[in-house]
Amino acid sequence: MASTSTPLTLPVLPLDDEVVLPGMVVPLDLNDNDVRAAVEAAQAAARSSGSVGGSKPKVLLVPRIDGTYANTGVLGTVEQVGRLADGDPGALIRGRSRVRIGAGTTGPGAALWVEGLAVEETEPEPLPGSVTELVTEYKALATNWLKKRGAWQVVDRVQQIDDVSALADNSGYSPFLSTPQKVELLETADPVARLKLATEQLREHLAEQDVAESIAKDVQEGVDKQQREFLLRRQLDAVRKELRELNGEAEGEESDDYRTRVEAADLPERVREAALKEVEKLERSSDQSPEGSWIRTWLDTVLELPWNERTEDEYDIQGAQRVLDAEHSGLEDVKERITEYLAVRKRRSERGLGVVGGRRGGAVLALVGPPGVGKTSLGESVAHAMGRKFVRVALGGVRDEAEIRGHRRTYVGALPGRIVRAIKEAGSMNPVVLLDEIDKVGSDFRGDPAAALLEVLDPAQNHTFRDHYLEVELDLSDVVFLATANVLEAIPEALLDRMELVRLDGYTEDEKVVIARDHLLPRQLERAGLDKDEVTLGESALRKLAGEYTREAGVRNLERSVARLLRKVAAQHELGERELPFTVEDTDLRSLIGRPHHVPEAAQDPAERRTAVPGVATGLAVTGAGGDVLYVEASLADPETGAAGLTLTGQLGDVMKESAQIALSFLRSHGAELELPVADLKDRGVHIHFPAGAVPKDGPSAGVTMTTALASLLSGRQVRTDVAMTGEVSLTGRVLPIGGVKQKLLAAHRAGITTVVIPKRNEADLDDVPAEVLEKLDVHPVTDVRQVLELALAPAAVEVPVAA
Repeated sequence: MASTSTPLTLPVLPLDDEVVLPGMVVPLDLNDNDVRAAVEAAQAAARSSGSVGGSKPKVLLVPRIDGTYANTGVLGTVEQVGRLADGDPGALIRGRSRVRIGAGTTGPGAALWVEGLAVEETEPEPLPGSVTELVTEYKALATNWLKKRGAWQVVDRVQQIDDVSALADNSGYSPFLSTPQKVELLETADPVARLKLATEQLREHLAEQDVAESIAKDVQEGVDKQQREFLLRRQLDAVRKELRELNGEAEGEESDDYRTRVEAADLPERVREAALKEVEKLERSSDQSPEGSWIRTWLDTVLELPWNERTEDEYDIQGAQRVLDAEHSGLEDVKERITEYLAVRKRRSERGLGVVGGRRGGAVLALVGPPGVGKTSLGESVAHAMGRKFVRVALGGVRDEAEIRGHRRTYVGALPGRIVRAIKEAGSMNPVVLLDEIDKVGSDFRGDPAAALLEVLDPAQNHTFRDHYLEVELDLSDVVFLATANVLEAIPEALLDRMELVRLDGYTEDEKVVIARDHLLPRQLERAGLDKDEVTLGESALRKLAGEYTREAGVRNLERSVARLLRKVAAQHELGERELPFTVEDTDLRSLIGRPHHVPEAAQDPAERRTAVPGVATGLAVTGAGGDVLYVEASLADPETGAAGLTLTGQLGDVMKESAQIALSFLRSHGAELELPVADLKDRGVHIHFPAGAVPKDGPSAGVTMTTALASLLSGRQVRTDVAMTGEVSLTGRVLPIGGVKQKLLAAHRAGITTVVIPKRNEADLDDVPAEVLEKLDVHPVTDVRQVLELALAPAAVEVPVAA
């Protein structure tokens, strides 16, 4: 414990960037004016006090750092005044006790005098067990450090110190302590706290010393290994030179360079063996042999591949999610899948399961969706989020199997396949490889590239992938493959089975507005040479651009519309027709880029709507460009001029033709139940037409739409404008499930439809539809076509004669 008492008046002896602790004995140079003034003042004070023989001159040793005095000093006694080892005058001063510095005062001599209070330190008797352990630890650490320096005599002195305060102050002799550390020791009055601080400082220094010694040892071992390797290689070169002279060969053959490169390269064992065999063939071959150039090209390719290079994955899961959210709006399914992949990789890495059964934890994902939804750009964002290299492989139009597996080396100009070239370009064995437009891969007499991709994209096989050119095993199990496609049906079934399917079904209008505001607009402003403060697009303008000027699943046309709008504003400004800054609202769009092209059916005049007459129904379909609205028109021919039977137009496939026959058969057999004049169907021809006749159409999901159109025609009741429907119909009137519910509901939302009829067994697919879309749609799951007719057909206020 420490207590303050005993007032003192002492001359100050400042110590620049030095600290003296109690118990230390230090020599000071009297050539320093401050030191000489303090010693002389202390001697004068001792003489004037009239003390006889016992009292030595006293000074106050105070650290002075950057001109600032510390709050605590040390009472020192001048033990001796004489000459230092170099002959200069000096004084030997011993530190006695701590002194709290107070106000300045006057005194004899040129020195600065201050008033202070001596700090008296007391220790409990006996010492607590924790303090005894601390004393033992400090002595052990100090002994360890002193033995490393060879100071054996000091070891015995430290071991003999039992006083806690003296033991802590003894660390003031440590040369590794900085001045601020010593000042901290000086100002710590409690002996136990001071010993704890000294122990911590000594422990940290020993730890740093161990690290430094370990690094120095590793460096020395590396240098020794390099020197030994250099010596052995020089000896090997000398032996080879002697062998060449014996065999009469020219000096400096190229094969020696390849052998050296192969031996120095970090190659897997099997690859090294194969490469050395090729080097031996090169050594045996003559310069005129064409085989030599093939072998050199092969060796260059093998040596350039990053066999053991891998980038470290960034396991910041939340950070990866922030990167994906910042670079892409929406697309929650694929973001969740990438987040799951990183989480599993992190847990496998933490548990030492990086390689299981020779396979690493790669992934094979198929991103399927309409054009413009961000499939290709998503690959680069995934690589960015994972901290991996990114390589894009364009597969559109590839028809040669050798593009995937490489050519045989027997061919002139043979090269490895695109997969191996992608690994080489990435410079690591675990990049993100984007296989773009995998549904556009073709096949002809040169082979089927899709079949060659089966091994590449199979997680159970691709750790031993063999390229025809390399003919050595290449481990692709750590690669993340992202394949993109527009049409799922165009991907071979065996290839699709090897990939995990992730659907990108297009964006809602709200998501398009966010994408346009945060991503498309800044990019197009820069391309148009405009600052962000010069042209601003209001949310109403963006929403109208997305809803009425473009109707698509993606955002490509939306970006083109934004670019066209900005170009128009920039041109008007250059012509002096418009001042900047300018805010574009929805009312300005028509004057800038013309009238909208996709006004929703529900927004048109009731008399101009397609469903304004009986016999027209609104259906939903899925195309390669996403979901779309499909209209079905039905009419009855005049019995005197038209032939009986069913006529179908609009480039319909076989399945859709059968759906029309099923719809007609159902109405004929259940006409009385539905109160329809089915007698007209016997002698009159029925014509069903699907507009957009140049576009081929097929599938069973228009069955309920055709049934509704025919029922509307026979009953004379119009189909509600705000109702769209989808579903397969059976002969008994059951509504059977279909595919693409999410795409169809997004299309209905874009077209301004408010009520949608779907099969009851597709109700589970509603979980994939964005919540903001479901809020704006009234979805009716049905099981029977009679329910569809009740929902879709408007009540007839007056009898409407059947149209001929």
